[in-house]
Amino acid sequence: MKNIIITGASRGIGKAAALKLAQEEKVRILAIARSVEDLEELRKEIPSHTELLVYPFDLNNGDYGKLNHFISENFKSVDLLINNAGALVVKPFMEMTEDDFDLQFHINAKSVFQLSKICIPLMPKGSHIVNISSMGGFQGSMKFPGLSLYSASKGAVSILTESMAAELVEQGISVNALAFGAVDTDMLRSAFPDYQAPLTASEMGEYLADFALTKAKFYNGKVLPVSVSTP
Repeated sequence: MKNIIITGASRGIGKAAALKLAQEEKVRILAIARSVEDLEELRKEIPSHTELLVYPFDLNNGDYGKLNHFISENFKSVDLLINNAGALVVKPFMEMTEDDFDLQFHINAKSVFQLSKICIPLMPKGSHIVNISSMGGFQGSMKFPGLSLYSASKGAVSILTESMAAELVEQGISVNALAFGAVDTDMLRSAFPDYQAPLTASEMGEYLADFALTKAKFYNGKVLPVSVSTP
């Protein structure tokens, strides 16, 4: 049995990844997201052979102690952690507020730190942590107005990924990040309603699921760009 935890699992890329992972034999999935209703909709789409646990949780303001207790009570081991949840605020730099900073850094970067600290003690050799970065947080990539704090928070995820991998190598836990380019999600459409993304959430979710399941033996401490455009 492979135990999997994924955040941001009720919509977009996270939901698509959860549905793809659920097609595997002998997997047990904990889906974490804010919306109870969306998590219950996800449950309806999961194959009957897959055990799905859901935990409604706000990664920005939630009680991580309670989440830790829930995970410890329900999982003796965690084989795969996908830190997928994200927050995006689009504003000119001079209009950004401290609340905008805290929201994006807490959900995009600090939650990776917090979830990983909960799960690592339960992760056996051969486990895999996959963090979701962004092309905006990839060194040398094109940067766009309005995305300064989002890109900076994703850059933090990239460096955190490399550093975690160095610390966990003796435990045999692989840590990688995928730096996604533009994907057609609700979050992107709300920020850039006139932009047509080249990839769907379903396509990227399936890629994420496959990478998380199969690529730990090929990569460790890597931040891999997943984009059809050139940085």
